[in-house]
Amino acid sequence: MIKDPHIVRGFDRDLEAVQAMIMKMGGLVETALADAAKALETQDEALAEQVRRGDRAIDELEEAVNAECARLIALRAPIATDLRTVLTVMKIASSLERCGDYAKNLAKRALVLGTMAPIPGAAGAIRRMARQVSAQLKDALDAFVSRDVGMAAEVRLRDQEVDQMYNALFREFLTHMMEDTRNISACMHLHFIAKNIERVGDHATTIAEQVIYLATGNLPDEARPKEGLAGGAA
Repeated sequence: MIKDPHIVRGFDRDLEAVQAMIMKMGGLVETALADAAKALETQDEALAEQVRRGDRAIDELEEAVNAECARLIALRAPIATDLRTVLTVMKIASSLERCGDYAKNLAKRALVLGTMAPIPGAAGAIRRMARQVSAQLKDALDAFVSRDVGMAAEVRLRDQEVDQMYNALFREFLTHMMEDTRNISACMHLHFIAKNIERVGDHATTIAEQVIYLATGNLPDEARPKEGLAGGAA
């Protein structure tokens, strides 16, 4: 059956619009993560509060993406590759919403840590890890736009680097806690922050895997390379 070209063009325009919302979500998440890490390092309470409040915009975009995807499925009845695209968009939106939640949690803990004695070097290390994960997320979204399987596969491999950074930070925080029990509360908050950032890396990897699925019709056969995480983290 030959599709009406007007219907095809209409569907393509709808897809472009929803993909634009995904990229806007991604930009908001990247900014939130960078700002939360900066707020931690500079003890900027106003910036941390801005990140916390800004999470609502990310949530609203996810709701808009899901509503538009539901409308596309109901009205356009997409099949094969078109349906795969719509479902992939919904999964990516879900991953980005979770990443926004992690950035918000980072900002909340930054506010708490602002009342505690700083752990030397910790905030800078957290910010470097956040930059690494933000780059991973950006590349995963760029791979989505260009349907670049090679770039998506490379993002998957980089998840190991994030795991290694997390493990190094965990060991550093453990050392500080053992050296001085007064560091325990601050180090526990820093550990949860590092874990949240590591989870953003996991979601970036999930997005990359969805790109591979979108482009090829199959998820990667091999398990993603994963460093053993310290602290009993899975």
